[in-house]
Amino acid sequence: MSLVGALACFALPVFAADPKPDAAIKSKIIDAGVFLDDKIKADPALAADCLAEGKAWAEKNRTDAEKERKQDPQMFRNGAWSMERKYETRSVVDGRYVSIVRSDYMDTGGAHPNSDVNTILWDKSASKRISIRPFFTETADDGPTMKAMVKAVIASLNVEKKKRDTSETATAEWYKDLKPTLLKIGAVTLAPSTVSGKSSGLTFHYPPYAVGPYAEGEYVAFVPWEALKPFLTPEGANVFGGARPKGDDDGQQ
Repeated sequence: MSLVGALACFALPVFAADPKPDAAIKSKIIDAGVFLDDKIKADPALAADCLAEGKAWAEKNRTDAEKERKQDPQMFRNGAWSMERKYETRSVVDGRYVSIVRSDYMDTGGAHPNSDVNTILWDKSASKRISIRPFFTETADDGPTMKAMVKAVIASLNVEKKKRDTSETATAEWYKDLKPTLLKIGAVTLAPSTVSGKSSGLTFHYPPYAVGPYAEGEYVAFVPWEALKPFLTPEGANVFGGARPKGDDDGQQ
């Protein structure tokens, strides 16, 4: 065997480099990065919106870190705060409505790192963030739509907790913060569908501690569009259809 062939046999695997942040702050007290996925970066208006928000988030954390360092320098004895914010596309419906999951990771030297999750619904036609209100005939606090939504969310969470063998926390105490209002039901996205251009329903995203102990991690509750069919506007009826793709609920934790 030639020397080149012998060396090839022992070649080490090539790993992809870690993605570079689209915005970053790096100092002795904070290392924060903001990441946008490729689909978001392909839309200049959406990318600019997310990046502006991400930069403001990083700057706020830098300010907080500076205050903490002045008050308690020992908090930084093990190094700088480490933080990441990621914007990831969940679905694009009707070529218009883009659902984005915004995930935060924060290690500020406490007992364990923390995480948070929120969502964005972007209307490409109007180049702005919107809510799910246009898809429903009414979304009043404690109204029929929101009550049906909360009921379906809790049913979905109970199923997921049974899968994880954590049914002991499927209780009213852990669900007490879920209210029949758009602001308190959870961060929502349009779920992908087996039918192109449609959404199979709504997914609600919950960070650790929101509906269960930290050890249980994040939860995602799925509400099929059929459960909300009586409350749909014509636009909602156009947006929803099909079923949730197999495997869409994988890797929730």
